[in-house]
Amino acid sequence: MEGDRRHSATDAHRVTQNLRDVPTIPDISFMTEHERHRRPYDNVLEAIGWTPLIRLTRVTKGIVTPVYGKAEFFNPGGSVKDRIGLPIIEAAERSGELKPGGTIVEGTSGNTGVGLAIAAALMGYKCIFTMPDKMSQEKVRLLKAFGADVIITPTAVPPDHPDNYVVMAKRIAKETPNAIFANQFYNEANPDAHFATTGPELWEQTSGKITHFVGAAGTGGTLTGTGRYLKSKNPKVQIVGGDPQGSILAEHWRSQGANTVEGAPYKVEGIGQDKVPGTLDMSVIDEYQTVSDRDAFAMARRLTREEGLFVGGSAGLITHAALNVARRVNDPSALVVTFLCDTGERYLSKLYNDEWMRENQMLDSEKATLGQLLDAKTGETPLVVSTSAAATVRQALRLMSLHDVSQLPVMDGTNCVGSVSEGVLTSKGLEDSKVLDKSVGDVMDAPFPVVDDGQLVDSVVKLVNKNNPAVLVRHAGTVAGILTRSDLLHFLMAR
Repeated sequence: MEGDRRHSATDAHRVTQNLRDVPTIPDISFMTEHERHRRPYDNVLEAIGWTPLIRLTRVTKGIVTPVYGKAEFFNPGGSVKDRIGLPIIEAAERSGELKPGGTIVEGTSGNTGVGLAIAAALMGYKCIFTMPDKMSQEKVRLLKAFGADVIITPTAVPPDHPDNYVVMAKRIAKETPNAIFANQFYNEANPDAHFATTGPELWEQTSGKITHFVGAAGTGGTLTGTGRYLKSKNPKVQIVGGDPQGSILAEHWRSQGANTVEGAPYKVEGIGQDKVPGTLDMSVIDEYQTVSDRDAFAMARRLTREEGLFVGGSAGLITHAALNVARRVNDPSALVVTFLCDTGERYLSKLYNDEWMRENQMLDSEKATLGQLLDAKTGETPLVVSTSAAATVRQALRLMSLHDVSQLPVMDGTNCVGSVSEGVLTSKGLEDSKVLDKSVGDVMDAPFPVVDDGQLVDSVVKLVNKNNPAVLVRHAGTVAGILTRSDLLHFLMAR
């Protein structure tokens, strides 16, 4: 029966892939004892690891190099950090540091805290976590849901400052009876866990065909442990790191530690550092790329909307770097693996919130057309209030007062032949009252520009200035409305 089930699943997989004309890794036989969910688990910790490896087929359009994503959000705690929680606790137990009923303290961006909290819940330990204030509220609430105490610290402090989240965690561990500091940034149980699990999984899932592994370093455990294992199997495998703009790690690697750089703030969570962690082995890395927050978040949103992979910003950053690698390699026989670190559910208030993205200048505003802006104008004023060259200045001023507008196009049939403004006419009338009885044609200024209603609002903003206070909008060859400086300003403010 077991054999029949595997055969059926394999056939279904093959049919699906053939329908989509997507090449597969030949003979991915990673089932056997590792095949998931064939039997009940004794506890949730047994469900950690052996996450799926999924071909990316949409964001890779035009790229011939196959790119696969290691979907770590399938772990029970929703992230790669589930892999290190239990090993860190077990190492502390073996050393005698952690005793029954003890407390685990850690400085975390959230995911390591969840991994530790899951294991601690089953093993009877308490947890206290410190987190920088840039982390999402979803992560804070999640840790509290597991029963942990969470202390929020300022992000913009130096790494040795007393309020730094790691420094504060060390102090709390020291001051709390029967407590340990998990110390993920210097704890060798961290990279060892990836050497023992993540690396072997990737090697088996790709049948040893992996050529490039792309990850990122927060603690460095994933890059170090996975990289060491893959290179032990094939020294030619390239280990590529992605780093946020503002982190020091990429520059430290490029200069081999010769350049002393200071970190700058960035929005991506969980990766990058303002100092090099002890669990990051730079010698394993063959290439480092720096990626902006904007590119990272854009790719995360694309992965969600185009691939159906709901991931966080770090996965977006790593995948952006992985696609750069795949384009450059340009080889259908190569195999690039990107790391999908955690679930996007932890970032609903941030990168998946359009308002937050716009506030942080990371999302292009919707491209509104002039026609759409005209349609949005409200009020009883006709879309176009105009005058003729034969009308008097007095009549033009009364027309502006009646409709509460400050400028008028001067029309000859469907053509704009000039323009008048309330300010100019009023000034001339006060200087010489005879002007009021002159014809508009004698005093009018240059005509307003006429633009088609399908043009984007942003493309005509520069046409409107002090000397040219409005544009006429044309639809099907006829002037359909007028947009003033005030209209465009209100649109930009609302956006």
